[in-house]
Amino acid sequence: MINSLAIKFLDRSTPPSIFTIICLSAVGALAMNMHLPSLPAMANTFNVSYSAATLTVTLFLAMNAVFQFIVGPLSDRFGRRPIVLICMAIFCVSSVGCIFSTKFEIFLFCRLIQAIVVAGLVLSRAAIRDVYNQDQAASVLGYATMGMAILPLIGPAVGGNLEVYFGWVASFWVLLGVGIFVFTLAYLDMGETNKQKSSSMAMQFRAYPELLRSRRFWGYCITATFSAGAYFAYLGGAAFAGREIFNLSPGILGFYLGAPAVGYIAGNGLSGRFSVGLGINRMILTGTIITAVGMTFCILLFLFTIPIPLSFFGCVCFMGLGNGMVLPNATAGMMSVRPHLAGSASGIGGTINTAGGATIATATGVILTPSTGILPLLLIMFACTIMSIISILYVVRRAKEIDFAG
Repeated sequence: MINSLAIKFLDRSTPPSIFTIICLSAVGALAMNMHLPSLPAMANTFNVSYSAATLTVTLFLAMNAVFQFIVGPLSDRFGRRPIVLICMAIFCVSSVGCIFSTKFEIFLFCRLIQAIVVAGLVLSRAAIRDVYNQDQAASVLGYATMGMAILPLIGPAVGGNLEVYFGWVASFWVLLGVGIFVFTLAYLDMGETNKQKSSSMAMQFRAYPELLRSRRFWGYCITATFSAGAYFAYLGGAAFAGREIFNLSPGILGFYLGAPAVGYIAGNGLSGRFSVGLGINRMILTGTIITAVGMTFCILLFLFTIPIPLSFFGCVCFMGLGNGMVLPNATAGMMSVRPHLAGSASGIGGTINTAGGATIATATGVILTPSTGILPLLLIMFACTIMSIISILYVVRRAKEIDFAG
């Protein structure tokens, strides 16, 4: 691991500090979930259906996938720093558009452009891999995402209470303020970490087959996709469950929606503490098993007891715990297969993860109705965890084959 003394806060000649990395990572998560308790109110404001309002989540995720595919390769070509600054500036401008939109179509367009904030997450990860080896990168990612998870934890609660006192538009004013702060912080603190820039975009794309032919890269991608897919399914159905099934107010629902972040913080802490010693594959496998156990327990409670909010939102904390162990390690694995393509690996892997998550979230939103209850949501989340277990077992087997051949 590099000497921490080599990183100086607010010094553009050194790699970004852990604080800056946390902020760059967190702003995207905050933008995704802060307005969730206000979806019904937004639907009423624009006179559209609730399902139309959920497009601000599902299409936002889809655009996340598109932008990740673009910004990763661009950062390998031009550097992490300039791409981060450009994308954060665009996020701020699109936030202004969301605030002053008078038609749903305009609001939705600005909301989709907001998704470019994902560059902060993609490129902060790439910056970490630029300066750390595989297991150390997983450890640093764990600590970084532990700090990052605080904002998604409080975001829905803050958004719900902002709606109560100031209306749902207040959430987007907050996002604008956060965006300006993070842009300024990145400008002052994020030194360039990409020391192996490709000479042209054509050369960059010619290097892709080297990455895409790796079965371990795909294994880590699929593991992360299904692990995150359980959470995206939760995003697609939890607000509906809270409002329609449990009749929770916006403020209380916002508090409950942050439940997975509690477990996620703990899981990230475990990743930071143990990834170097145990290795990323053991950490990923353990995390997927924890998630599966938690979802099994949740399903049993809903089948054999009277459903209450605590039995649902409490159990999904186990999903957060498992994801906190899986995602930093799987991300480090993706970027370590071909270290010189870390930005592209982060972008392509993130695209796959987010596109899969958007698909799962959309399907969940379509399936759930007051008559079905939330059991379909639980079954989708459980199926995602089983697939993530199968995927990481394949990676483990492939790693043994490579070791044996070597």
